[in-house]
Amino acid sequence: VRLVESGGGSVQAGGSLRLSCAASGYTNSGNCMGWFRQAPGKEREGVGIIASDGSTSLARSVLGRFTISQDNSKNILYQQMDGMTPEDTAKYYCAASRTYCSGGYNDVLYFDYRGQGTQVPVSS
Repeated sequence: VRLVESGGGSVQAGGSLRLSCAASGYTNSGNCMGWFRQAPGKEREGVGIIASDGSTSLARSVLGRFTISQDNSKNILYQQMDGMTPEDTAKYYCAASRTYCSGGYNDVLYFDYRGQGTQVPVSS
């Protein structure tokens, strides 16, 4: 399984960015994918997950600003980030599970596969 993130880069506060995660050797069928992030000097933080049926769970800190979606035909996971703030500055990782995730967004921290991450600095 290989997960490759793209779309990261610098953005100003209030701006938007869309991250993509291309999955190979993996299909989100009956399981889950998601995103987590790690800011400099801080612990990893779950951002959100999406199940194969399209249902999502998002962290309160990003609710109403971030959206997770997927294109199952292309095996691509997306994260649309709007209204970004400097507190969103982090390295963002894509992750995928081998089984269905019945919990919440923090489950993403324990998923079986993860990508190398993409940096997202947000300036004020």
